[in-house]
Amino acid sequence: METLLLETVIEKRIVSEILNEPNAYLIINAITAVLNKEREQRIKFYNDITEQEKVEFINGEIVVHSPAKLQHNRATLLLAQLLNLYSIEQDLGFVGVEKIMIKLTRNDYEPDICYFKSEKADQFKEDQILFPTPDLIVEVISTSTESKDRGIKFKDYEAHKVEEYWIADPENQTIEQYHLVGEEYALVLKSSQGFIESFVVEGFKIPIAAIFDKAVNAKAMRNI
Repeated sequence: METLLLETVIEKRIVSEILNEPNAYLIINAITAVLNKEREQRIKFYNDITEQEKVEFINGEIVVHSPAKLQHNRATLLLAQLLNLYSIEQDLGFVGVEKIMIKLTRNDYEPDICYFKSEKADQFKEDQILFPTPDLIVEVISTSTESKDRGIKFKDYEAHKVEEYWIADPENQTIEQYHLVGEEYALVLKSSQGFIESFVVEGFKIPIAAIFDKAVNAKAMRNI
């Protein structure tokens, strides 16, 4: 929470510093020019991407992800199948896995898992390839993605009011649960034991171990 408050203070200070400059309009024009160029690159990105790649557009750069480790893939699938089965059984929203590209104001991400409530999901088309802000996002961290999952993605998801954000760590078998309170994420849970219950997916409560252990996952599946 202290880090988030510090970031807000820094953002306000940057704006204040620009406004104190006599050439503030020139600075803004320069920033606008960069963002316009970035917008052109983003359009090209949309035209070039294929279903075979896991890629994201982050602050003007195309980020191509390397193949996932077994533990990363296993955790993603175990959690996704629980969430998807529950969503189907309860006739709730839509669960997307890995290749669902969400389009935010500046960046495009392919979260490991994302969930959209029915109000959004009912509007989706069969041939849709770009999706709006999810209500829940889960990122399964790895050495190559952790800095972005905890950094720019955390800030971007928070700024675009993704109500709930989970960070799963397959190596240490822990889960962090963040819930949007006002304008900022509050850390609700960080644990490797006990249960995790979603704020967004009503009634979805599972053992944390079910995200990482096949036997616990199978039992949780039977209980849905």
